[in-house]
Amino acid sequence: MSKGNLNIVNKRASFEYHISQKYVAGMQLLGTEIKSIREGNVNLNDAYCFFKENELYVRNLQIGAYRQGTHHNHEPTRIRKLLLKKTELRKIKSKSSEQGITIVPLKLFFSETGYAKLEIGIAQGKKAFDKRQDIKKRDVEREIQRYKD
Repeated sequence: MSKGNLNIVNKRASFEYHISQKYVAGMQLLGTEIKSIREGNVNLNDAYCFFKENELYVRNLQIGAYRQGTHHNHEPTRIRKLLLKKTELRKIKSKSSEQGITIVPLKLFFSETGYAKLEIGIAQGKKAFDKRQDIKKRDVEREIQRYKD
């Protein structure tokens, strides 16, 4: 795949959470991880972010093992450090300390310069009735599209 062509989205996040703010963060990755991401061997569904000593990390971001990797291959679910500016980290940490707020990975993509970036969102969990409303809204939009076509 060429640069900027990959776009892996966490569809479950928009269904489970109300996203209030979004940030784009770099990631500290190994060489085999980048190669595996370029192949599209990534799963964002169970991933979440957490703070440890004023640094932001992502856990359960599954980057599959690189097929041509040897004994230098990476661990698929290792904890990865996210790279953000200190001002952004302070804002995110203050927001995440509130009750019911979490930090969720939304999208993994490559920037124009070829670096892997992770879009994260400050999110609040939806209630069951909110989820049902989203399903109804999606079904209505789908029916409208069918009649238009």
